Amino acid sequence: MKNYKVTTAVFMALALLAAGCEDDETVYGDWVKSSDFDGVARGDGVAFSIGDKGYVCGGYDGKNRLTDLWEYNSEQDYWTQKADFPGVGRTTATAFALDDKGYVGTGYDGDTYLNDFWQYDPSANSWTRKADFAGSARSGAISFGITGYGYLGTGYDGNFLKDMWKYDPSGDSWTQIVSVGGSKRNNATAFVSGNYAYVVCGVNNGSYITDFWKFDPSGGTWTELRAIANKSDDDYDDDYSIARANALALIIGDRIFITCGESGSLRSDTWEYYPSSDLWEETSSFEGTSRTGAVTIHTDSRAFVLTGRSSTFRFDDMWEFLPDQEYDTDY
Repeated sequence: MKNYKVTTAVFMALALLAAGCEDDETVYGDWVKSSDFDGVARGDGVAFSIGDKGYVCGGYDGKNRLTDLWEYNSEQDYWTQKADFPGVGRTTATAFALDDKGYVGTGYDGDTYLNDFWQYDPSANSWTRKADFAGSARSGAISFGITGYGYLGTGYDGNFLKDMWKYDPSGDSWTQIVSVGGSKRNNATAFVSGNYAYVVCGVNNGSYITDFWKFDPSGGTWTELRAIANKSDDDYDDDYSIARANALALIIGDRIFITCGESGSLRSDTWEYYPSSDLWEETSSFEGTSRTGAVTIHTDSRAFVLTGRSSTFRFDDMWEFLPDQEYDTDY
């Protein structure tokens, strides 16, 4: 009896110690509210980043499709309005940066899918119309700039698409290249890390896409990566819940995160991707209101989420994600 009592006491002490350690466990990945976006609240705009500046353009405020352009100074945390986008106001366009210029094209004006394509020069604060996108007019496309070229594809033109096109800025010309593998997709997500580009998420005929692809611009080839859902017999993906449309990719240094978007409901969960192992791990959820149709801007070491919409509201708040800072719900 005596030994039993001692054993029970020790067990209870260890259990309390374990519980205490669990309660005190530090969680990293904090979302910090930054200066609100100075333009009107909106969803489904576009954004691109050049150096330490971020640019947000267009979108829909609930009444109008917008053409205003705003520049964010990340070092001093303020916004400046720049020259309006000269094309028609639109939603679900796509944008990327290349060689200190921004590019915006495609989208939907409420009646028509678009294929016009424009370059923004921050040094001159001016827009120049470039060769129209050579694929079909569309909305919900992806785009990215890498190794001196732009790439644009996928989306929706009345049908779901998976084609890809390469833009040569020196010749102002488009060339069709090998399509993304796997599923057609609308409102997918593209990001660049290192020497590769990645395409993930999106929706096709009501199904949220789970295949995931890496693009090597040196050979123009696509490689399929591990699915972003529980598709294997191994346990690494048992808790995966990543598939969605309108996800945002945050690049912070050499780290990659996916957040926000929608998959039947609005999402705030955030996942980190590890290219070396091709695995995902859930981290701290976005602390603003769950949303879709948001945008992200970046510097070399910082990333921000801003604007977007829910079923009821459009947003003008902005949040910075600090993956190595202790999580604080009071921000």
